[in-house]
Amino acid sequence: MSDASPRGTYLVIAEVLREQIVGGESLPSEAALMRSHSVSRNTIRRALKTLEAEGVVEAAPGIGWRPARSGDRRSLADRMNDVITEDSLKVGDTYPSEAKLCERFGVSRTAVRRILAQMEGTGLLATVHGKGRTVRALPTPASRP
Repeated sequence: MSDASPRGTYLVIAEVLREQIVGGESLPSEAALMRSHSVSRNTIRRALKTLEAEGVVEAAPGIGWRPARSGDRRSLADRMNDVITEDSLKVGDTYPSEAKLCERFGVSRTAVRRILAQMEGTGLLATVHGKGRTVRALPTPASRP
């Protein structure tokens, strides 16, 4: 990156990332981008914010940044609530494990646990020690966390 002007470095990085994303490559972490481009976190974030404004990437709570999805833009809470309906779960059925939810939605365990706690708090799920979580009530539009 030493060829770029310090004022335009973030634009150069944004262009490199845009080409990688369009080429189907995954988006590295901010720390990896800092190392590979030898710049500060602020410069990387500025490049990512530029791409976000263009609709190329999106911030993903619990994950960081990812290429923008053209499909489902619902919150993680909404998508996890909808698992009950989508998987045709009934009261008393076992809710998917944290690991399966992380894999299904491509998010961190921390993010999944936060939403599970909300779902338990609103009475949708119950935790049975040693058995996991079960559906305690069916979601309604008013029960969304």
